[in-house]
Amino acid sequence: MPQLDPQVWILAIGRLLSEVGTGFTLFYAPIFFVNQVGLSATAVGFALGSASISGVVGRILGGSFSDSQYWGRRKTLLLSAAISAIASLVLASANNFLILVIGNLLVGLGQGLYWPANESVVADLTAPAQRHEAYAVTRLADNLGLGMGVVLGGALISTTGAYRSLFIIDAISFVIFFGVVYFVIKETYKPALNDSASAKSSWQIALSDRRLLIYVLVNIIFTTYVSQLQSTLPLYLKNFVSLGASGAEFTEGTISLIFGWNLAISILTQLPVVRGLRRFTHPQALSFSALMWAIGFTLVWVTGVATNHQLWWAVLAVSVFAIAIVSYTPSASALITELAPKSQLGVYFSISSLCWAAGYFIGPPLGGFALDQTPVFADNFWLWLALSVSLLILMLYYLEQVLSCQD
Repeated sequence: MPQLDPQVWILAIGRLLSEVGTGFTLFYAPIFFVNQVGLSATAVGFALGSASISGVVGRILGGSFSDSQYWGRRKTLLLSAAISAIASLVLASANNFLILVIGNLLVGLGQGLYWPANESVVADLTAPAQRHEAYAVTRLADNLGLGMGVVLGGALISTTGAYRSLFIIDAISFVIFFGVVYFVIKETYKPALNDSASAKSSWQIALSDRRLLIYVLVNIIFTTYVSQLQSTLPLYLKNFVSLGASGAEFTEGTISLIFGWNLAISILTQLPVVRGLRRFTHPQALSFSALMWAIGFTLVWVTGVATNHQLWWAVLAVSVFAIAIVSYTPSASALITELAPKSQLGVYFSISSLCWAAGYFIGPPLGGFALDQTPVFADNFWLWLALSVSLLILMLYYLEQVLSCQD
């Protein structure tokens, strides 16, 4: 394991605990609100995507708060945890479209505040040479917590069918994360004397950075892909894919095991993949991730059209998706630390995090629309995603040329 500041490890442990609760709800919310509450897949996709609206506000505030000498990273993390806990309680009581949207708006706000502050704390506590592995450790904690949550959530649903209790457990996990940050994490941002003057133009400087703008387009596509894995794929497996000639459907327990396997592969390969990609430039590492996404989407298509062995095709697909994600997130975060001036790190991470809001605004409604169409349309949707990777690789090649010209 890498030698990192103890606060990085403590923050990762706190994040692991909160992600256990998130894992309880993330993969089962679409199934619950479509099959139990009775909302359409399009409506649920729109509600999940609405988190991106408030997520934009949260990410803008999160970046500005993180770089503020009066607010800082720690208070931003505390505010994020408090809002996220409230959001989970709202979702626990949701029985119609309006309350579902309100809950997701709060989810987006909490997530938006979290990411710029968390990424900035890790950058503050690590040297540039350590950051790939430091971000890999935080993602490892995320994946381990999600994996535990997905498996335990699937077991709870299979035995009790108590979907709403998952949201309550999620709220408790965010309260625990609040306590970890409050009692253990110190403020890491120490602004220089001239930082307050430059902060007024931080957003203008960032938005005029051509390298960052190219990265933004790339990152939106990546996050749209991630959203398909988390919001569309579980419902696709549940409602569109049968197991062999028997015609039996994927149960919630089977889906939980599939995604638990995905997260287990992410956990096992996170550090080895990051270390293997260190010899390459950031765009090259991201291009490798893009190829993995293309292969994974193609395997999902095979899962839907195959006449047998659907379970094993699905397992193979999520295994490839695991490699795609672990090769994407640390490289993307490390690239931001190189692009951003230190006094504007929070703003740059805020813009990077806004890509997630954009991707999750596009992804769930897009996937929900595809699943509301014919089975053939839903199957071919995954092939279209695979073909879109060619555009992503061209954009990454252009980004590498721009970065090399400015070195």
